[in-house]
Amino acid sequence: MARWTPDARSRLAKAALALYIEHGFEQTTVAEIAGRAGLTERTFFRHFADKREVLFGGSAVLEAGLVAAVAQVPDGRPLDMVVAALETAGTFFMDDRRAWAGQRQGVIEANTSLMERELIKLHALGGALAGALVRRGVPEPAATLGAQAGLVVFWQAFGRWCHADPPADWGATVRQVHRELGAVITENGPPDRKKGDRDERG
Repeated sequence: MARWTPDARSRLAKAALALYIEHGFEQTTVAEIAGRAGLTERTFFRHFADKREVLFGGSAVLEAGLVAAVAQVPDGRPLDMVVAALETAGTFFMDDRRAWAGQRQGVIEANTSLMERELIKLHALGGALAGALVRRGVPEPAATLGAQAGLVVFWQAFGRWCHADPPADWGATVRQVHRELGAVITENGPPDRKKGDRDERG
């Protein structure tokens, strides 16, 4: 009979991450993860479909939360709406999760197949955010462009938040990256087409 224990999912996740760091993702088995956590393999599979899902299990919850947030934020430019939604994700990025997030990212970036899965998850998130913007009345291609730009903000903010020293607030980090992206776009935006047309005509 499988042993029952409170917070088994958390124990398994911590054990898995520790083993991935110590021995590598590919070299770690489910049996080793369960053994490190003091649980059975059957208990592991009650909580995770496979050992990859230890690292990606929260993706669906985050996506659902951000899509719901897009539906609630004030009207504005598409990117601003996505950024406002990202700011609400602070409950996913609390200080007590920072060490886990940084270590998780290190494991993913060291493994090609995991990095591919991470990019697939990000692509799916971008599609979900674009769909949420369309449902708010944002036309295409503005919805997709806003969502993709929002992913840039998310990815940059996540990396900074994971490794910030001293620790940084998630919302403040998102806003800072948004400002920096805005400055880059403004500084390196497309030239004035009318002026260019005049120059070509002489």
